[in-house]
Amino acid sequence: MRIRIDYQTQYAYARPARFIVQTLRLTPRSTDSQQVREWRIETDVDTRLRRSDDAFGNIVHTLYTERPTPTLTIRVSGEVATTDTGGVLRGPPERLSPLVYLRDSALTHADAALREFTDKVDGEGDVLARLHRLMAAIHGEVAFMVGATTADHTAADAFAQRQGVCQDHAQIFIACARRMGIPARYVSGHLHRSDGIIDQDAAHAWAEAWVPDLGWVGFDAANGIAPTEHYVRVASGLDALGASPFRGTSYGGGPETMTVALRVRQMQQTQQQQQTIGWS
Repeated sequence: MRIRIDYQTQYAYARPARFIVQTLRLTPRSTDSQQVREWRIETDVDTRLRRSDDAFGNIVHTLYTERPTPTLTIRVSGEVATTDTGGVLRGPPERLSPLVYLRDSALTHADAALREFTDKVDGEGDVLARLHRLMAAIHGEVAFMVGATTADHTAADAFAQRQGVCQDHAQIFIACARRMGIPARYVSGHLHRSDGIIDQDAAHAWAEAWVPDLGWVGFDAANGIAPTEHYVRVASGLDALGASPFRGTSYGGGPETMTVALRVRQMQQTQQQQQTIGWS
């Protein structure tokens, strides 16, 4: 499958920000399951973009503005060719031992309720079977509900109210997997929806867990499936903060507002050479 992604984020400040610094984790790597054919990041003001890799192996761009800025628009566009590998990840550099991903974090801490839930779900079988059972249990237990949580909600918060979005499902899965003694990490990326909807409110998120003899394997508890050719993997970390597409700060701009426009669609052969996206 060939997937095109057009992702626009606009910041508007109450007064011109003297200086803006943003850390962008927006660029995917090629792996066995995805080949990045084209990718670019653009802004509508004078900025400096410095590319590097973080400790988790993500491609990171650090953005700096050069002058007072009333608004900042960041546009990302590209095409990725994907194949279905059954959720198994191979190809990207792994700088850290899987054991690092047993480390607790504030967003993925398992409270008493999560520990009790995990202990009830866990049981016999190999690691892969136990993880699939966990994914199915979370998918059945936690309803997908836009607006039920915010980016600050923890896995325990979302589980307590039994509803959330993909970020919450991923962090609940991670908290439970670590309780089971299995390394797990958060993944941010994009999902081509099979229902034909191309305009989306936000990027997607799922989890990966370490399975002996297979390596890292993806689990999307929000949808109850392993990632397929419909998924584009961008970044990973201990939790949502470590894989966040945008993190940064501004100086002197006062309150800010952010608007997002995201389009994820399959490219047809005839469109690949002709079609362009116009942003309004």
